[in-house]
Amino acid sequence: MTWDPGAPGVLRLPSGRLVRGRGLARPLPAGPEPAFALYLLGKEPPATPWEAVWVRWPDFRLPADRTAFAAALRDAWERAATERVEFACHGGHGRTGTALACLAVLDGVPAAEAVRYVRDGYAAKAVETPWQRRFVARFAP
Repeated sequence: MTWDPGAPGVLRLPSGRLVRGRGLARPLPAGPEPAFALYLLGKEPPATPWEAVWVRWPDFRLPADRTAFAAALRDAWERAATERVEFACHGGHGRTGTALACLAVLDGVPAAEAVRYVRDGYAAKAVETPWQRRFVARFAP
């Protein structure tokens, strides 16, 4: 099961996998709920009726545990082949965009092109800080 490719916040990866990014500060978008979510927050997210993994990631920064982030990202990528997978932070741009850009690298987008790929396919404001852009450029799956 995948997302509707025309739905807001849905990014199509080169492999054809579809993932949704969003900001938790806004209401849950219309449409089907995720089967799995990767939440990128400085504090533990609220409980959800779907399976979720929390990666500690303070706003405007980088993941506190990069190894845990990479493992969660790989799991999300694998699940996205058959499940609805959502990535979310508070606003839906910086941390979510950075994680989606790393996911694009994992899916085969060259690291040097991943930020542009996510900005074009997900949100123009994705990946907010210079250190987030460097993190993506140096991300190695």
